Amino acid sequence: MNSIRLTSISFLFITFATLAQEEVLSKQEAANIALENNFGIQVAKNQVEIAQNNQSVLNSGFLPSLTGTANANYQRDDNTFSFPGQFLNDPNTNEPIIDPDTGQPVPRPDVDLYKAEAQRYGTALNANYTLFDGLGRLYNYKRLKEQYRLSELQARETIENTMLQLFSVYFEVARLTENENVLRQALDISTDRIRRAEYSFEYGQNTKLDILNAQVDVTNDSINLLNTRQQLENTIRDLNVVLAEDLNRVYQVDTTVRFTPKMQLEDFISQADLNNVALLQTERNLAINEYDIKVERSGYLPVVNLNGSYGWNLNQNAPGAFFPGVNVNNTRNFALGATLTWNLFDGGGTTVRVKNSKLAYENQELQKAQIKLEVKRDIENALAIYENRLNIYQIQEQNVITNTNNFERSKEQFQLGRITSIEFRQAQINLLNAQTNKNLAKYDAKLAELQLLQLTGQLLNVEL
Repeated sequence: MNSIRLTSISFLFITFATLAQEEVLSKQEAANIALENNFGIQVAKNQVEIAQNNQSVLNSGFLPSLTGTANANYQRDDNTFSFPGQFLNDPNTNEPIIDPDTGQPVPRPDVDLYKAEAQRYGTALNANYTLFDGLGRLYNYKRLKEQYRLSELQARETIENTMLQLFSVYFEVARLTENENVLRQALDISTDRIRRAEYSFEYGQNTKLDILNAQVDVTNDSINLLNTRQQLENTIRDLNVVLAEDLNRVYQVDTTVRFTPKMQLEDFISQADLNNVALLQTERNLAINEYDIKVERSGYLPVVNLNGSYGWNLNQNAPGAFFPGVNVNNTRNFALGATLTWNLFDGGGTTVRVKNSKLAYENQELQKAQIKLEVKRDIENALAIYENRLNIYQIQEQNVITNTNNFERSKEQFQLGRITSIEFRQAQINLLNAQTNKNLAKYDAKLAELQLLQLTGQLLNVEL
């Protein structure tokens, strides 16, 4: 029975020793992979590229338009021409020819035309250019520039949210990794207790109950270790989803946590109004709405268009009864022109659109004031949460030191037989809880710091 148990424990050690040889994924490597592969970030980058295409001069309306047309037609007819009431004339006298048998004028015979072909060809180039449209194109072009800047900020917001999601999962992997190490040490201690209890029992220094208690503790520690390892594997798969990597890829993560200095955080907070992505987006939206007003006002002004054309046409008609030869008509034409259009009254539509654009601008100003207030509140809350969690982490660090000293003293007393195995186990559990609570507090504090950095607009500018 003991050999089976020890074999199972040895198998666990071999399994974890194999897993310990996995590659290490640093924080910077994880961030780089996410920036390259994450699906949400790729979509955001494509949106930025679309906005960049839209703000190009090719989409501004400032360039002229040139269209070309060409046509070709072919026609073939079989015709018979009759001449009722017409007679043949003598070419010398121009008098009707008399039929000697009937004494009547000879009627003019029908004319048959077979395979009478006609072709028509034509080409034309037409150029149009809007010389003046009330400055609508100019303001719309500037609006597209602002829309591009807004799309960049939206992409940045997506990247920040993805980075926050990434490190939330990354630090969970780190926490479970450290918990796994703590539980493995607890299992080692419990396994050593079995050996000591068996030796003591063989020499008559304790009862079978001590062995059974040690076996129960080994079983519980093994189960806790297996459950933690399963959670770790599931969380690694969650991390692979964020990284858009193979779900079966396994690795270790960096468990080192560095906190941003307090003075640097205070500097970030003081400049939050200039860097917060939500506030920057409201600035861009205000600029866009301002250009919307100017675009609508352009409807009050006239529009001047220039146009020009060049054309060539060739018509080849089949010979007819009255035109026996082939009729060819070859023409070329060139034209220039200008038109002025002024919508003197459009039923008030332009006035309504201008008023609505001004109201939209006012609403955007109100929204900016609201967002600014909310961001200030969120920063203060995030700072308070961060400081509280950092204090908890420092307390938990001291608690680990205290429980470590208590455990070492209890271990000495247990080996000397001055305390029971139950008292020793309680000291071990206290140390285990202190260590896992410290791990949780450490990563909770770091995540609170990252949320604060995101609100100040510095999440992508600091070393993690």
